Amino acid sequence: MAEQVAMDFDEFFSLLRAELEKYGVPVVTRMLDELEDSAFVVLMSCLLSLRTKDEVTADASKRLLKKYNSPEKMLELSEEKIASLIYPVGFYRTKAKRILEICTDLIERFDGNVPDSMQELLSLKGVGRKTANIVLVYGHKKHGFLPIDTHCHRIPNRLGWIKTKTPEETEFALFEVLPERFWDEFNDLFVTFGQKICLPISPFCSRCPVEGFCKKIDVKKSR
Repeated sequence: MAEQVAMDFDEFFSLLRAELEKYGVPVVTRMLDELEDSAFVVLMSCLLSLRTKDEVTADASKRLLKKYNSPEKMLELSEEKIASLIYPVGFYRTKAKRILEICTDLIERFDGNVPDSMQELLSLKGVGRKTANIVLVYGHKKHGFLPIDTHCHRIPNRLGWIKTKTPEETEFALFEVLPERFWDEFNDLFVTFGQKICLPISPFCSRCPVEGFCKKIDVKKSR
């Protein structure tokens, strides 16, 4: 559920941007800047990232997508070859199979294009709301969407902005409390924030630029 949040979001985001600037954008976002800027590359990278560390995802994505950056090119590869290229991402054999299934689906139903609507993206096997939102925001450069990963779910609850149990609940709760002008930068900022300062266990509250805004919900120990 959404809470009634009375705070200065402009100041909050200004302080957060200033502190996180030194860390740069998240690893996967940097990786996407190095590859062909396409919705297909974003979609494939998202599939590889599930239950896999960012650095591993970035390396695997570069190996696979530098050359095989379209459904047609991807289907030139065997399932075994894709698995070898993306190893050691989590569940690499399952993901190799899923990649070929999705590429076939994209060609058969969408003329080889990655759809740009939430409903159509969710119709692809293995694509959930997090992946669909990331494709819409980073692949199709659409506004009005909020990709929610574990950091984007955990931190707003810790801050006391919302009270939700799942990333999907968080997505819809944030639509109500977070001004839309911050939606485009929310994911990148909160991912970096969650990786560098607002850690899941024992966050670095002593060097947090927005500690004064935080209710520290469920924080048992901090540094």
